[in-house]
Amino acid sequence: MAIRVLLLTQWFEPEPTFKGMDFARELVRQGFQVEVVTGFPNYPGGNIYPGYKLKWLQRELIEGVQVTRVPLYPSHDEGAIGRVLNYVSFAASSLFYGLFAAKRPDVIYAYHPPLTVGITAVLLRLFRRVPVVYDVQDMWPDTLRATGMFSNERALKVVSSVCNWVYRRVDQLVVLSPGFKRLLIERGVPESKIELIYNWCSEQSLAAPQGVSPVSLFGSDKFTILFAGNMGKAQSLDAVLSAAALLQQNAPQLQFVFLGGGVEVKRLQQFASAECLTNVIFLPPVSMAEVGSYLCAADALLVHLKKDPLFTITIPSKTQAYMAVGKPILMAVDGDAADLILDSNCGQIAESENPQAIADAALALMDAGPDVRDSMANNSRRFYQEMLSLSVGAGRFGSIFKKLAGEKKK
Repeated sequence: MAIRVLLLTQWFEPEPTFKGMDFARELVRQGFQVEVVTGFPNYPGGNIYPGYKLKWLQRELIEGVQVTRVPLYPSHDEGAIGRVLNYVSFAASSLFYGLFAAKRPDVIYAYHPPLTVGITAVLLRLFRRVPVVYDVQDMWPDTLRATGMFSNERALKVVSSVCNWVYRRVDQLVVLSPGFKRLLIERGVPESKIELIYNWCSEQSLAAPQGVSPVSLFGSDKFTILFAGNMGKAQSLDAVLSAAALLQQNAPQLQFVFLGGGVEVKRLQQFASAECLTNVIFLPPVSMAEVGSYLCAADALLVHLKKDPLFTITIPSKTQAYMAVGKPILMAVDGDAADLILDSNCGQIAESENPQAIADAALALMDAGPDVRDSMANNSRRFYQEMLSLSVGAGRFGSIFKKLAGEKKK
């Protein structure tokens, strides 16, 4: 009989998410029975998506995956009350469904965040005696402090205590970087309880990108370094604009392109305008289905985060997408992310928030020549396929699920 896996996640297709339908579909392909318990789609705008109507329960069968949607308070505004209600309402409704309506699974997979989904998973484990695999996507409270979402130290201590309570009570923790594993061990979690499984990317979208090739937007005579994704405070892209200013006179054929949205876009545009940066282009966000064409059209791809202890143990999710399309990478993130580029020999690294280092790395990529960049691109693609891909990651999750389901039946 197939092992039953319950995927507990507040975000699922059609919402943007890391561990969504691709993951569930791959588990079904491996022979698991999969039920997803999630909310009605409303992220990131806070409005229920067209085609959905908030109700007590909705079940869909999608490509062999049972998707069960439970009610929540739709919100993603700047106000704390709305966000709290959004998280807590899903935690409460998914707990009720898991306790009284869901068919008993063999294993529960819980996908972030610990204060809501983590607590729900632990309570289901307690009352239904089902082992839990908890996926640590952010190190709380570290992420809350680093991004400025929380500044009250008393509240952060409460968050830390709840996280530690969740970590102690689940059966297996999965982390996305070596640094996450080291930090959890420092905080008293047994090493045997922690498994490192790198995140993957949306391979289907990148494999068959839609839309017209954006080469005309970049300029065929330019060496283009592209940053794609959210532009917020954590990305600290002022340093990249300062690097562009350093290069504007000495390397006029090199340009930086910023593709996406975020709270910092307007200010960054004003910065570029004030500095008269002619080697910087801002492009509006495009759908995930179109991103691949932009990545493929660039000569190199940029990752940057601000200098912070948390980010030295973080591997930004765009890294996997960049590697999957096979492009040289300029990694301006210290720590684990830089190590990944060095291990795979697929680009140049630079110190975070160091304009001169970023400028030097950009020049090194341009001056390396097509043959060297092609070698980096091949290394990038090969490393992704062998170490980071969906089939590799889901296969390792599958092994964990089988192990825990087998132990439960003994």
